[in-house]
Amino acid sequence: MYDRFNRHINYLRISVTDRCNFRCEYCMPAEGLPLKKHDDILSFNEIYDVVKAGTELGIRKIRITGGEPLVRKDLPVLIKKLAAIPEIEDIGMTTNGVLLPRYAKQLKAAGLKRVNISLDTLNPEKFRKITRIGNLQDVLKGIDAALEAELLPVKINVVRIPGENEEDEDAIRAFCTKKGLKLRFIRQMDLRTGEFYAVEGGAGGICQICNRLRLTADGDIVPCLHAGLRYNIRKLGIKEAYKQALQNKPEKGIGTESHDFSNIGG
Repeated sequence: MYDRFNRHINYLRISVTDRCNFRCEYCMPAEGLPLKKHDDILSFNEIYDVVKAGTELGIRKIRITGGEPLVRKDLPVLIKKLAAIPEIEDIGMTTNGVLLPRYAKQLKAAGLKRVNISLDTLNPEKFRKITRIGNLQDVLKGIDAALEAELLPVKINVVRIPGENEEDEDAIRAFCTKKGLKLRFIRQMDLRTGEFYAVEGGAGGICQICNRLRLTADGDIVPCLHAGLRYNIRKLGIKEAYKQALQNKPEKGIGTESHDFSNIGG
């Protein structure tokens, strides 16, 4: 399917939960955020229906996000359901990696192809400060688990935080080279003002070639991370929500008061 700017939309990012086991300082306040009620969160069957309807329109690639997606109970069950849809060619996931030692092999067996893992520093004390509650060693074990399970390529997402982790980039580059990991640098963004940048090492943040829609954990199809447009599948129906999101996808991000990284799937 094509939007009104002739961009080929074939990619759906799916937030499966608003919950996270970190409290990263660039994502949410230290005390966390109010959580959605259980009934507000889409069931696996509802997510399946959204993806299945999306494939009829041209969706071929999906990415599972959160919050932290692996805190969603029985996530491998959802991956298996989605992987069984013949038109879906690629399933990835973005995670902080902490729970990968427990789930990586299950996810691979279910049909997950690859993972992006967030890692903003290799300094344990600084890592704890940035994530507020995270343990660096847990993430490093998760990276090893992803490699062992062959969730390839394993990509490392580094958010550049002014004044905090610029001096850590050389160490992260060396670590990724040694481990055979693909490295992506993401400049810290401001969703309120629409301030965003191209991802170094990836195709994100380039409006002219944007090929994605987003599905929030509570059922909104979102055409742009940096614009406050949402179309709810429960209120509008799945096909109408897709239609309106596609028709209203902006040429570029303009800023939003309604989106936060914690509620939009990163």
